[in-house]
Amino acid sequence: MFYDPHKYDELEKMIGIAFRNKDLLNNAFIHKSFMNEYKVEKLESNERLEFLGDAVLELVVTDFLYRNYDNQEGELTNFRSALVRGKHLAVISEKLYLGQYLYLSKGEQKSGGDKKSYILANTCEALIGAIYLDQGYEVAHKFINKFILIYLDYILQKGLHIDAKSKFQEMAQATFNITPIYKLIKEEGPDHDKAFTMGVFINEDLITTGVGKSKQIAEQAAAQSALVMKGWDKKKK
Repeated sequence: MFYDPHKYDELEKMIGIAFRNKDLLNNAFIHKSFMNEYKVEKLESNERLEFLGDAVLELVVTDFLYRNYDNQEGELTNFRSALVRGKHLAVISEKLYLGQYLYLSKGEQKSGGDKKSYILANTCEALIGAIYLDQGYEVAHKFINKFILIYLDYILQKGLHIDAKSKFQEMAQATFNITPIYKLIKEEGPDHDKAFTMGVFINEDLITTGVGKSKQIAEQAAAQSALVMKGWDKKKK
């Protein structure tokens, strides 16, 4: 243990979970940049916990949707995507102030890593993974229900589950008679943990960009951002 054992008291109180293994909780906040810079012995980044948490989150959300909604598979997939997408998880992280607990490299700190959406989303998944390992499936399920699934009604009411690329294409064709195109702007990170930045263009004009773990996710993020910029997110399909 290389941290104040009381560092997470407020977080544990907020989420209603007292970790048995504080080192496991601490591990959820160790970003890969910190490990690359400091190489603290017997520590690892939160990537493995993130991998586990992603799977637990998807299972809990899928199970909930199957049991509570009679919609067709395609609609349920859209509901699930809206709940587990990085943008939504980043908002959850902000509400829980997870960014303030992150261990980051000096460079990542200077660039505002504790506020970057994809880092916050990954941290949320890592926390879920840590909860699952420390407390078991039921407690992880309660956490996801309390802090993530609770927003489903809001997501459906605002139409946030609607495929952003399809909606943006429809609006762009109706307004400009042009089909948007997407181009890779940048990719960062090792092969197992890439972060892609995709740009959405109308003609040759870059409208905005989006970031995600895959090009497809980044394209959806770019399309959603473009809908907001154009004010089209409030218009019905």
